[in-house]
Amino acid sequence: MGDADTSVQAVECDLLVVGSGAAGFMAALSAAQAGLKVVVLEKTDTVGGTTALSEGMVWIPGNRQAKEAGLHDSPEAAIAYIEAAAGTAFVPEQASAYAHHAAEALAFAEQEMGVRYVLATGSIDYHQQFPGATRGMRALKAGIVDGRILGADLKRLRMPLPTTMLWGGMTIAGEDLLHFFNVGRSVKSTWKVLGLVARYWLERMAGHPRGLRLANGNGLIAALWAAAKKRNVQVLTGARVASLTLSDQSVPRVSGAVVNIQGRTVRYRARCGVVLACGGFPGASRLRERFYPHVHQGRTHHTLAPSTNTGNGLALAEAVGAALRTGLSRPAAWTPVPLVPQRDGTRVGFPHYIDRAKPGIIAITQDGRRFTNEAASYHDFVHSMLGVSGTDTDEPAFWLIADQRAQRRYGLGAAPPAPMPLGSWQRSGYLASAPTIAELAVRIKVPMKTLEYTVAHFNAMAHCGVDTDFGRGNDPYDQANGDPSCTPNPCIGPLKHGPFHAVRIWPGDIGTFVGLSTGPQGQVNDTHGNPISALYAVGNDAASFMGGSYPAAGITVGAALVYGYLAGRSAAASTSA
Repeated sequence: MGDADTSVQAVECDLLVVGSGAAGFMAALSAAQAGLKVVVLEKTDTVGGTTALSEGMVWIPGNRQAKEAGLHDSPEAAIAYIEAAAGTAFVPEQASAYAHHAAEALAFAEQEMGVRYVLATGSIDYHQQFPGATRGMRALKAGIVDGRILGADLKRLRMPLPTTMLWGGMTIAGEDLLHFFNVGRSVKSTWKVLGLVARYWLERMAGHPRGLRLANGNGLIAALWAAAKKRNVQVLTGARVASLTLSDQSVPRVSGAVVNIQGRTVRYRARCGVVLACGGFPGASRLRERFYPHVHQGRTHHTLAPSTNTGNGLALAEAVGAALRTGLSRPAAWTPVPLVPQRDGTRVGFPHYIDRAKPGIIAITQDGRRFTNEAASYHDFVHSMLGVSGTDTDEPAFWLIADQRAQRRYGLGAAPPAPMPLGSWQRSGYLASAPTIAELAVRIKVPMKTLEYTVAHFNAMAHCGVDTDFGRGNDPYDQANGDPSCTPNPCIGPLKHGPFHAVRIWPGDIGTFVGLSTGPQGQVNDTHGNPISALYAVGNDAASFMGGSYPAAGITVGAALVYGYLAGRSAAASTSA
């Protein structure tokens, strides 16, 4: 083998997009639709970023679907909700841009992709006490996408988390979950699931490396990528940006980038600038220690975002004078994470979104006591976890506890509900099980008498349907994630049917909130608060427009679509300026 070619190749384009998640693709599509020649650079070998691993829901105030359903929303109501959620970190210009252009951005995405979104009517804004909160009006989910639209590029699409698939390649759409939960209880659901499973195995037997029925964020990326192909957007993988270049003008302007592509150095000249959409820094231990106080204190943290998202976009921008925005209520989008053992000996995280709200399930610390309202949003739940202090020698441990009836009805983390067996989950150590609460306490090394008292006390409250300790089930959001068949409180049921089960959970995240300071069109600001010409940041490279809060399903992917759309449109408009 000879030495790698070190010659520098020069390439010209109109817009250079760094990152291949929803934010990057939306910027590319809106610019390409306006006639720009766009190149998307992805440093890994797979396309999709954090979006490909996500649920893919979007939060879109004033959307067409709500209007067609006769539901009234307004930009003013959405801005009021954002302001209440963001608190002191509220930026009026960003909120206004989002509220007034979100529906337009979604309509553009639907038109380009040929995929229709539908209202997630069961999803409500998480903080119903805030002004402007709505129910079942702003969160939407995309339809199913056929993987064949990508052709041979399907193999380059980032796979979902293995803990969210079946048999290593079958995607489970959000709309499918209820059917899986009702297998054996409903004829309709049983036939639905049998049909999905049969389709999957027929596709695998036909030689496909995965199921072709793509859903959630994975399907969204597939549809965006296919749309980008139609617009002649070039997507390059294995392309790492080494630095941004500035034009030699009296006012500095980003004019392109130096890129390493499989041993070659390519200097891109981008006439309309560069969009950074690199996914933030969930995989950067140095930045996590800097911005996550609990990590700085030595406590464990697990991310569900790609480990390859290591803050490249932030570093590239800071090198040309950009400012970070750090004064947020929380530095990342939190979620509780258990670690699921894999056949190769590794452990992979799984998102605990709503099972905590089901009756018959509680959360405890290592001392055997409840510490919060388990039905609170995942973001707020982890905030409570982080508020529990450990000793000087040991960080606090957390467990989800369920009785047999609850586990078999709702599942517990990645351990599935009936009729799926639990033996492999117990043998792997993921699921600890015991005939009695006392024996379970011994298994997970929790004080026996304390855990017995905690369960007995909770059972007494469940009998009355009132959580006098933490108010579980009092809030409409709690109730929406409970079980309506459980009365008088859909979130509270006793733990009394053995065997009993436990899963350990850790604080985790689904992406970062600290990011670059940006304007309403995604323009990156310098340390003096002035926009850097022709430089944009979208997705998790930009600071959270919600100020570090997570008050609704779909705010991260929604922000990716909306601000990506606005950034691409702004870059295209600069050609005539």
